[in-house]
Amino acid sequence: MVTNATIQAVNGLTARWAGASEGGTVFSAAGVWPLLAFLADGADGAARAELAEAVGMPADRSASAARELLGAMGRMRGLDSALGLWTKRTLELRERWEAGLPAEAHGVLTGDESADKAALDAWAAKRTGGLIEGMPVQVTPDTEMVLASALALRTEWLRPFEDWPMWPETGPWADRKLAGLYRRSALLDRVGVADTAAGHVTELKVYGDNAIDVHLLLGEEGMTPGQVLGAGVDILARRVTVLPGPQLPYGEVGPGLNVVKVRSAEPEPPTLNVATVGFDIRALHDLLELHKLFGLTTAMDMSRGHFPDISATTSLAVESAKQAAMARFTALGFRAAAVTAFGAVAGGAPQLRWITTRVNARFDRPFGFLAVHRHSRLVLSAGWVTEPAEHPEEPEYDED
Repeated sequence: MVTNATIQAVNGLTARWAGASEGGTVFSAAGVWPLLAFLADGADGAARAELAEAVGMPADRSASAARELLGAMGRMRGLDSALGLWTKRTLELRERWEAGLPAEAHGVLTGDESADKAALDAWAAKRTGGLIEGMPVQVTPDTEMVLASALALRTEWLRPFEDWPMWPETGPWADRKLAGLYRRSALLDRVGVADTAAGHVTELKVYGDNAIDVHLLLGEEGMTPGQVLGAGVDILARRVTVLPGPQLPYGEVGPGLNVVKVRSAEPEPPTLNVATVGFDIRALHDLLELHKLFGLTTAMDMSRGHFPDISATTSLAVESAKQAAMARFTALGFRAAAVTAFGAVAGGAPQLRWITTRVNARFDRPFGFLAVHRHSRLVLSAGWVTEPAEHPEEPEYDED
């Protein structure tokens, strides 16, 4: 199983990436991290130091940790992951570095741009079940090597939601007819409130049938996506205090969360009522725009080579680095995928006698999400929802 140090390193990159994000987005640090780790293992000088800092561990440990992570993800139910390497026939790789990659990963760049693009796009589509249709980087005649990862995750909810329209009364989604999702449960521990330095965050855990869960995160108004998603990572690492649903007091106890006493006609257990929205998000990230975050500042300098432990005969520098990602949240389950690639170039009124407790959670303004492997607490996908799905219009019928 993947070590806690590796999980913390990957989740740390998730939190830092969230802090640099703006607007609605979806991304996967778990898709980027192994590639950075393998590059760190093959780099020297300033590029090696910067990549090691981005990875969050010494460069001489990064490749073994990446192999460990890929192996662990390969054993997770509901997750398909792969790593691919394509090189020109003239590029000689160092045996030690190449041997550290999965045996089936290595392919060939023919030099025919259209043929190479078709092959790389087909790999991306196959490895994500068609959720990502193409490789995000463009192969050029100067491209010596492409290093890529793909992951696709799917989970079905243990308890499906019901589809009903939602009309938020306030906030940026006010008066819109949204694809509302509703669910009632007696499991109050699925919700909690975290007390963070930036403010309170409400966390709702939606459990999947294969140990892949989605944590919805709603912060106080004014909190940034980075603060809210960072709080979610801190919750996973148990660095912040979370008051669980069964211990919440009455009243407005957290963002979008209130606890009330209600009368009922018969005895009933406390209930958790959840209202949220469906979403379908896609994003394309140019990692070189955040080169400091990903440790690529020196590596993208094409005036010299930076990876002598990848190839002794060709000087390599990072020409492009991109990730295509998507996430879809529906009444029945969750789907997410990401393909990340680095291109390297040379150089009514009954009698109500009983009283019960109801916890009401409502996500009706922008919120964050983390797709998490339940047992390891590894974040596989993360994002920020600003554009929820619209509720479909009712079909019109002719009166005749």
